[in-house]
Amino acid sequence: MSLFVRPASRVCSGLQNSHHYLKRGVSSTMRLIQFKHKSSEEIRLGVEQKEGGNVIDLNAFEPSLPCTMRQFLEKGEAALVTAKRAQELGKNVLERSEVNLLPPVTNPDKIICVGMNYADHCAELNVPTPKEPVIFNKFPSSIVGPYDSIILPKESKTAEAMEYVAGFTVALDVSARDWLTKTSNGNQWLLGKSFDTFCPLGPALVTKDSLSDPHNLGIQCRVNGETVQKSKTSLMIFKTEALIAWVSQFVTLYPGDIFLTGTPPGVGLFKTPPTFLKPGDTIECDIDEIGIIRNKVI
Repeated sequence: MSLFVRPASRVCSGLQNSHHYLKRGVSSTMRLIQFKHKSSEEIRLGVEQKEGGNVIDLNAFEPSLPCTMRQFLEKGEAALVTAKRAQELGKNVLERSEVNLLPPVTNPDKIICVGMNYADHCAELNVPTPKEPVIFNKFPSSIVGPYDSIILPKESKTAEAMEYVAGFTVALDVSARDWLTKTSNGNQWLLGKSFDTFCPLGPALVTKDSLSDPHNLGIQCRVNGETVQKSKTSLMIFKTEALIAWVSQFVTLYPGDIFLTGTPPGVGLFKTPPTFLKPGDTIECDIDEIGIIRNKVI
């Protein structure tokens, strides 16, 4: 079972808003879809009149509506009211044989998955039921339509991988170590790494032909002017080509996709005593020939 988050400052607010819509009858019995005409590659929005039935073309009914589900949901209640009106009037109907269904959402910002969430599944694995939700993710490129084929992955080669690299930049991989290591949280790698603002990037995308050798650059991190991490990219175990070839076995890589290729030694958790960032700290990450990023903790 999947759910879609609608515009809200907090998830709980979204749930309250959904309840509000249901009470007013705006979205009580709609089957919203994305589709294409069989003669076109244009993505359109529609409403199924029933499961497997004919489709009301929402964009024909109201041309000002966006053509993708994500943009439609961003419009909030007004868009849902329009869709409900189209459903009630029953105009701009297409025969089911004229359309190909797409995934309901094709470009989500994120796909958040919950593991170990059925008691009987935990029982068959002989593991205790989690005390907190166990979260993992899937990439948007893993989405296909309701009737599309599932393709088994093929092995990728490293030979041409660097041809697909646009350039390099500096990234700060901030971690909430309590979420990564606290026993009660079940080693939540995704959540510990993915708090808002936890991935500063910059200062520029430096094209690969501008660098002498991306695998022989000095890299360091300073906290309040003190060097806490220092190494060279030559010590990376898996170089850029190998990383791209490995990952592309499993997901489709698109222009603008980013690889964070690892952190050198000196992580605060492993110091004696451990040290952690605190409000007021300033972190600088510096890579030769690429530049410096500077971020303050608040």
